[in-house]
Amino acid sequence: MRQQYPADMSQDVAVVWDDRFVRYNFGPQHPINPLRLDLTMRLAREFGLFDQGNVRVVEPPLADDPLLQLIHQPDYIEAVRRAGADPSRAQPRYGLGSDDNPCFAGMHEASARVAGGSVDGAERIWRGESDHAINIAGGLHHAMADHASGFCIYNDPAIAIARLLELGAQRVAYVDIDVHHGDGVQAAFWNDPRVLTISMHESGKSLFPGTGFEFETGGPDAPGSAINLPLTAGTSDEAWLAAFTSTVPAAVTDFAPDVLVTQHGCDAHFLDPLSDLMVSIDAMRSAYQQLHALAHSAAAGRWLVTGGGGYDIVDVVPRAWTALLAEVAGHPIDPETQLPPGWLDYVEKTYGRVPPARMTDLPPR
Repeated sequence: MRQQYPADMSQDVAVVWDDRFVRYNFGPQHPINPLRLDLTMRLAREFGLFDQGNVRVVEPPLADDPLLQLIHQPDYIEAVRRAGADPSRAQPRYGLGSDDNPCFAGMHEASARVAGGSVDGAERIWRGESDHAINIAGGLHHAMADHASGFCIYNDPAIAIARLLELGAQRVAYVDIDVHHGDGVQAAFWNDPRVLTISMHESGKSLFPGTGFEFETGGPDAPGSAINLPLTAGTSDEAWLAAFTSTVPAAVTDFAPDVLVTQHGCDAHFLDPLSDLMVSIDAMRSAYQQLHALAHSAAAGRWLVTGGGGYDIVDVVPRAWTALLAEVAGHPIDPETQLPPGWLDYVEKTYGRVPPARMTDLPPR
């Protein structure tokens, strides 16, 4: 069963996708397994989300050097190229070749394609071609101007925001609900009053990257432009949603952005192996709904959506991001809906796993 928004809520939605997104691949033992993207898109297709009349799947271009240089330094971009050409040579100065960010063949091209996808979505929104755009491969929010960090090579949300400013946006609001602090995006716009960054995450006292405290509020020329909501380990649905609802809608509304950009890492989930929060897909879905409504009430419907972290690649990521895709498309899936048999069979045969049978984490009614 599907709920459906009025036609004016999601008139034209661009889903940015390229099968080559799975080439952003640090290897089979690395937590950020690109198969999570494949399983998400397979599940969304099984639900018929891409057959909806207001949804179109668009193939992204590679981000070129002038785009990447809106955030990243030229010598770092060249270092990423070298890493992709010869993965055997670590470059510690640039954070390349570490356990978090091992080098892999074609690293530059794979990373530039993800960045190009988020920028393409931003440009479509700014030109009025799409109301919303979503790039589930994006949300790589830890990358810094001069080095890789936390599984992130190029910071696609920051690049997309910088491109929106270049195109004439006066204010952009960025909301990040990944379990890890959105430090790279915050750093990129720390002293820029045109960008509001809001990050809700597990406290840096217990989790990477060790930042994102309440006192981090923006640079001297942009006081109050950064809002951080650090949560203690063990935080579950009620407190997580209370933190979100008590802060995010009012802050974004007061800022009155031209565009809302959001990052939807689903690693706050209670099954995620890399974090200590205890959040359900159902709470995340509530946040998706609030952000969708906020995009329309505060940003004239202009909404760029990205993925992010999420490391339970079978039980959590496909369900969470299919729910996200459905919300963005304006065709949300009833939480009680059974997962399609074809998808369940594929996962069991391919991975030897039996995923949850429904889109919700709640017990059957």
